[in-house]
Amino acid sequence: MEQLSTIIVAFLTGVLGPILVIFVKNKLSDNKPKSDMLSDSLRIGELVTVKIENIREDFKADRVWISQFHNGGHFYPTGKSIAKFSVIYETVSSNTNSIQMNFQNIPVNLFTKSMNRLLDKDLIEISDFTDETISTYGLKYIAEDTNCKSSYLFAIKTLDDKFIGVLGVEYTKKKVKLSQENINQLSIDASSLGGSLMSSH
Repeated sequence: MEQLSTIIVAFLTGVLGPILVIFVKNKLSDNKPKSDMLSDSLRIGELVTVKIENIREDFKADRVWISQFHNGGHFYPTGKSIAKFSVIYETVSSNTNSIQMNFQNIPVNLFTKSMNRLLDKDLIEISDFTDETISTYGLKYIAEDTNCKSSYLFAIKTLDDKFIGVLGVEYTKKKVKLSQENINQLSIDASSLGGSLMSSH
């Protein structure tokens, strides 16, 4: 009889115990609201898209886009990550070509001058790509390919100053010189986009 009691106790603690722990754990986790990555991403994507459409309308731009940095593979043989960027969001006016599909998985080192400028100064203003007195930071040939006459680029950074992307505001139909007030507003818009983009990760 004593041996039977020992077997029953061993069974209860050894088999039913762990099963009961798993059952209780699952029941408790079912009560917690689950974060749905896809719906969160779609919701934030919609917010960002609406934001850049509003920017395009407010500043009468022809093309507004956002590029983000990401890991694009590894170097051989060091195994170090290759920093790349892709245009993730874009809105264009009528009769303006999209550039989004042409700028996917682009190595950052192809745009060293412009990226370093944005990293240090947060802004690139090119009101006229044909004006030889304005520094174009190596972007002139891209402007020719994309029919861009004026371009304003803003660094998108996190609250702790990490450079995570670029907001581009471009004019393809005519040259446009934005006022300092407009530049300041777009800088604020770029900052708020930083918060939205970080909450989607």
